[in-house]
Formats: sequence, structure tokens, C-alpha cells
Amino acid sequence: MTSFATLNLGLARPEIFLSAASLALLVLGAWVGDRRFRLIGWASVAALVIAILLTLSDGASGLAFNGLFIADGFASFAKILAFGAAAVTIIVTLDHAGRDGMARFELPLLLLLASLGMALMISANDLISLYVGLELQSLALYVVAAIRRDTVKSTEAGLKYFVLGALSSGMLLYGASLVYGFSGSTSFAVLADTLSAAPSLGLIVGLVFLCAGLAFKISAVPFHMWTPDVYEGAPTPITAFFAAAPKVAAIALFARVLIGPFGEMVGQWQQIIIFVSIASMILGAVAAINQKNIKRLMAYSSIGNVGYALVGLASGTVDGVSGLLIYMAIYVVMTIGAFAVILAMRRQGEAVEEIADLAGLSRSRPALAYALAIFMFSMAGIPPLAGFFGKLFVFMAAINAGLYVLAVIGVLTSVISAFYYIRIIKVMFFDQPAAAFDRVTPTLRLVLLASVIIISFGFLAGAPFFDLSAAAAGSLFAG
Repeated sequence: MTSFATLNLGLARPEIFLSAASLALLVLGAWVGDRRFRLIGWASVAALVIAILLTLSDGASGLAFNGLFIADGFASFAKILAFGAAAVTIIVTLDHAGRDGMARFELPLLLLLASLGMALMISANDLISLYVGLELQSLALYVVAAIRRDTVKSTEAGLKYFVLGALSSGMLLYGASLVYGFSGSTSFAVLADTLSAAPSLGLIVGLVFLCAGLAFKISAVPFHMWTPDVYEGAPTPITAFFAAAPKVAAIALFARVLIGPFGEMVGQWQQIIIFVSIASMILGAVAAINQKNIKRLMAYSSIGNVGYALVGLASGTVDGVSGLLIYMAIYVVMTIGAFAVILAMRRQGEAVEEIADLAGLSRSRPALAYALAIFMFSMAGIPPLAGFFGKLFVFMAAINAGLYVLAVIGVLTSVISAFYYIRIIKVMFFDQPAAAFDRVTPTLRLVLLASVIIISFGFLAGAPFFDLSAAAAGSLFAG
């Protein structure tokens, strides 16, 4: 019989709190209905803030739930990042849900449940708990992608995401079954102790399928097919959520799986990550050039950014994982800021999404134009903006690990991708003005201001943050 001491529930306080909060808000929502949509939404944001505080206050490391769950510095860093991104995107969603026909109490609840799934993914210490957390996140996201049932685009986006997501889950489960069959365990700790640098062919095939399933969740090539269609079809606030919080959780899970149980097989999985990274960087740089819809462009941009983040993981070192965490933190801020501008693209209450609609924005809404220019320059990696430092850390980790070709390809694709980022700036500042956008809401103004400050001046206070990321990466290798 399992004792409470064995369960070690204190290490999972943020997850337990989010579970209880989700159930309580579900009951409240069923009682008060959609008329209290904003109340449920702000309560969900408060729950995420409390979860962040619980994560910050609990510095303990160890195993819970009989080894299925792990708490360490790496998990805490990634959870705070994911919870913060989720909270900000829920706030932005509340600001626009009414005018977009999404004011249903289920929406913030589903995003809260997805955040719970992300936390379980990040702290997974077994292939079973990995799958449970992944599916909890995915099932909630399938529904919110199709939350606007009255529009064909949203329904189609949800269906595509569901079908391809089910395929990726099948591949991941098949890989997990092969790993279990050839190793005799699903526990990360047992796998780390038993796997050697010369594994069997069946184990390698299982690892390949595991990586394929996880690559889908981060929209890495060649499992990126869903990303442009879902980004374009889903409501813009939901797209902002997709682009930020789940990416952090999935990348963190990817790092934990490869560095932890399969750390001895670095020679095998490094080849997979290098290929996926190069393919993602190239596709993200080239495919975005001809895009006319800004949400599709951001989809290809996110594919490219995942490729850059994987450069750090491919190195297989503490510096590489530290660079990965830094890159994802900066990526989240840039992405939320860019989507805040996209949400502000409205004329007479109607959303517009074409890049051509940004023409002459610097004359009608100069603050909006300068904010988007900062985000675009940062994504292109122009110093001294934060995006430059994100790429610098992952490329330096690759060079230190001897992956010179990977780093060179990363720099070249950055130059190519700068074309479409700068093209947006050219449209805003030099094209003939289009009709002016509606006034920006106070919530979006606050999000934009905070994002601009972090991206523009974050390097001035970067040293403590870099130390935190290094400590978080070190805890992953120590485990």
C-alpha cells in the first residue's frame, strides 16, 4: 500500500493547486454560465499567478508519486515560463473574446487545464506520466482551436490539429512501447541507469518514434504540417497561446527525455536533433518569404525559432540546455508582443491579418509600428535586442560542442529570415498608408509596453537571468 510519504505531495503543490482550482472553476462556470466569463477568466489568471508563487517558494528537489514526478531547478524554470506565458495570453484573450464570439466560460478553463498538462509534462519522470501530461494539454488545445464553431476556418483548424495530433500520439506511444519492450522499464531513472552507449536496434527505433511524437508538439520539420493552417484558422488569441506556452513545455519535455533517460545514447539522438534543427531553420527561413497572411508568417517563424532552440539541445551540454532555456524565454516575450500587435490590427471592429494591411502604420499608429519593428528586429537577431543574445548563446554552445556546420547554417538561415522580418518593417514605414487601425485597448498597450522594455533593455539586467538558466540546466544533468 502506497503511503503519503512515498507520494511526497508537497513537491507537486503547483499542480495540485491548479487541479483543485480547475475543478472549482468548472463547478462555478456551470452554475453562473457565460455571463460571468470574465470572472472565470480572471480567476484562471489568478490561479496561474498563485501556481508561479508556489513554484518560486518551493526550492525543494526530489521525486513524487512513486517516481513518476520529478521536481528540480529545470522544472521550476520551465514551469514559471510556461505559467507566465499562459497567464498573459489568457488576459489578452479576455480582452478580445467578446468581440470575437468566444465569450464562453469553458475557454479560460480549457487554457488552465492545458497549463496543468504542461506542468505535468515538464515534471514527467516516466513515459506513462509523460503521456498523461501531454494528452491533458493536447485534448484541451484541440477544443480551443475549434472554439469558434460558427466559422469554417476555426473548425477546420481544430479538426486538422486533432487528426495530426492523434497520429503523433500514436507514434509516441509506439516508441514508448518499443523502449519498454527492449529495456523492461518506463521509468526515466531506470532507463538512465540501464541504457548504454551501444543500444539495441529496437531501442533506437523506439527513440526515433519518441522523437517524432515530440517533434510534432513543437512543430519541428518534418512534423510541422499542421502549424500554418492551425495558426491561421484558430482565433488570434488562441494562436498566441499556441505559439508561446505549449512550445516552452514541449521543448522542456524534449530536453528532459533526451538528456535524462537517453543521456548515454547522445550519439544516436544527436543525429536526429541536428537533422530536425537544420530542416526547421531552413524551412522557417525560406517558406515564410512568400507569405501574405501575417499569422501564417508567424507560424513559419515559429518553426524556424524551434530550429534555433534545438541547436542548443543538439550540443547535449549544460551550456546548450542553458542557451535553450534563455532562447525560449526570449522567444516567448517576442511572440506575445508580436501577437499583441496582430490582435491590435482591427478596422471598424473587424480583424485584418494581411501584411499589406500594415501599410503606412508608422503614420497612423506610430507606437504600434515601432513596437512591431522592435519585435521583428529582435526575431531577426539584430543586436543589442534580446533576440540576438538568444541566438548567440545557442550558437556558442554548438561551436563549443564542435557542431560548427550546425552553427554556420543557423547564422545563414538567420540572414535569410531577416528578409521577411525587414519586409514587414518596410511595409509599415515606407508603403502608402492604408486606413487607420482602431485604438489599442489598455490591456494590449500594457502587454506591448512590457514586451518592448524586456526585448530592448533586458540585456542590461541579463546576468542574474543567465545564472538562473545555467543553474536550471545544471540540475537537469545532475538528475
